[in-house]
Amino acid sequence: MQKIITLSLSPKRASDEKYYKPDAANFLKINVEDITGIQILKKSIDARKKFVKVNLQLQVWWGEVYTKQKTFNLELKDVCKKPEVIIVGSGPAGLFAAIKLIEKGFKPIIFERGKDVKERKKDIQLINTNKGVNPNSNYCFGEGGAGTFSDGKLYTRSKKKGDVRRVLDILEFHGAENNILSDTHPHIGTNKLPGIIVKIRETIQTAGGKIYFETPVIDFIIKDNSIKGIVTKNGDKFFGKAVILATGHSARDIFELLNKKGILLQEQSFSMGVRVEHPQEIIDSIQYSCKVRGDYLPAAAYNLVSQVENRGVYSFCMCPGGFIVPAATAPGEIVVNGMSPSKRNSNFANSGMVVQIKTEDFPNKDKYGVLAGLKFQQDIEKIAFQNGGGGVIAPAQRLSDFVNGKLSKSLPDTSYNPGIISSPVHFWLPEQIGNKLQEGFKVFNNKMRGFLTNEAVVLGVESRTSSPVRIPRDKKSLQHIQIKNLYPCGEGAGYAGGIISAAVDGERCASMVS
Repeated sequence: MQKIITLSLSPKRASDEKYYKPDAANFLKINVEDITGIQILKKSIDARKKFVKVNLQLQVWWGEVYTKQKTFNLELKDVCKKPEVIIVGSGPAGLFAAIKLIEKGFKPIIFERGKDVKERKKDIQLINTNKGVNPNSNYCFGEGGAGTFSDGKLYTRSKKKGDVRRVLDILEFHGAENNILSDTHPHIGTNKLPGIIVKIRETIQTAGGKIYFETPVIDFIIKDNSIKGIVTKNGDKFFGKAVILATGHSARDIFELLNKKGILLQEQSFSMGVRVEHPQEIIDSIQYSCKVRGDYLPAAAYNLVSQVENRGVYSFCMCPGGFIVPAATAPGEIVVNGMSPSKRNSNFANSGMVVQIKTEDFPNKDKYGVLAGLKFQQDIEKIAFQNGGGGVIAPAQRLSDFVNGKLSKSLPDTSYNPGIISSPVHFWLPEQIGNKLQEGFKVFNNKMRGFLTNEAVVLGVESRTSSPVRIPRDKKSLQHIQIKNLYPCGEGAGYAGGIISAAVDGERCASMVS
C-alpha cells in the first residue's frame, strides 16, 4: 500500500529519515519495519508559534515492494543540421529556450555579450576587490546571466504560465540538490549555480547548439516588419528562422537600440530602494523567538510588505545567511544585490527594501520618452556612486539613523566585500523613495520587534529589481506585436522576475517558434 501523509514535527525529527520514519509508522498505525519506502514531497517551516515546527508531506509505501520513482531524464536529439534559431542572451530564459528549441528540432545559436563562467569569475573577483567593472562581464552579464552568481532562489508565483516542475527537474538533472523538488522555498546557492550553468551549456552544445561568448549584438536585421537576423559587434551577420530576445533587465543598450529603430516599447512600473543587512542572529531571534537558533533550523528569513501613501514598500530577494555584492554594469554606478551560499552560513542576513515607482513618477519624459524610467534608474545609481567611497565602495547608514535622518558616525561590520562609507542615504535618495522607506521601516518594526536597530546597516542602491521597460508581445503567439518572428522574453522584456519565471518564459517562447 501507499499513502500521502502530513506530519508536523520538531526540526530535529524532521531532519533525518531515521527520526521521521517511526513517526510516519505511528501515524499510519503500522510497524516501522513494514515501511518499504518513504519520500518527502513537500517541506516547510512553521514558526508562527513559540515552538517551531517543520511540516513534512510524505509518500509512504508499506506491505509491498517499493519501486523507486522514475527520475527525470532529458533526452535530446542531434540538431546540428536543423534550422537555426537565434537567441540573444544566455541567462535562464535564453538557456531554457535553447533546450526547448532542441526538443522541437531547431538548432539554437546563442549570442552572449559576456564571458563563460570560468573567465567571468575572474572579472567578478576584480569587482569584489574594487579593481574595476567590466561592462560586459560582471554580476549581471556573462554565461548564465544574473542567475549564475546569484542566490539561486527558485520560488515563483508564476505557476500558471508554464511547467515549473519541469524547470526544477532540468536543474536537478544538471546537478542541483534533490531537495529543490520538495522545499516550499527551494534554493540552490551561489556556490553551486556556476557548475550547473556549465553543465546546461554542455548539454546544449552536445546536442548541436552553439554559443558565442564575448559577442555583443549591436543591430537587428529587419525586413517587411519581420526579423531576419542579427549583427554582432565585429560586424558579422547571422540569420535564423526567429530571434528570441533574452537579454535581461540590465541590457540598456538593447532597449536604446530597439527604440532607435522605432520598434515599439512600453514604460513599466518597477521598484527601487536600498539593501538592508542585519546580523543573522537578530533575525533568528525575532523569527524563531529564541536567543540562539537550534542546530536543526536554517538561517531565518522574512517577507515584509506594506503600503505607504499608496505605494508598495516591501522586502525583495531576502538572503538569510548571505552577503551583499556589487552589481553595477558600468563604471560610475553603484548597484547592490544580495545572495546566499547553499548552506546559508554567513553571519549576516540581507534583503532589498524597495518602493514601488509608477510610470507617472518618471521625470524627463519629454526628453527621454519611453526610456525615462531607464534614465531615472541610471541617474540614481550615479548619485549613489557620487556619494560612495570610490569605485564600488557603497554609501551606507545605520538603519535607525536612516529612519531618524541622522548621519552615522560609525558603521557596523558588513558582508559587502568592497567596503562601505558613511553617507546620508536618507538625504540624497529621491524623496518618493527615501521618505516612504523611512515610514515603511517603522511599520516593519511593528511586525518584527527589534528589526529597526542601529546594529543593521542600509546600503545604496537596490535598483535592478526589474526592468522599467516592457517589450510588448502578442498574448497568443508571444511574438512582438510589431515585428514578426521576434520573441521578447524573460526579465528584460518585462515578463518574468527570477530564475524560474524567466526559464519558464524562455521555454514558452521557444515552444511558439515554428
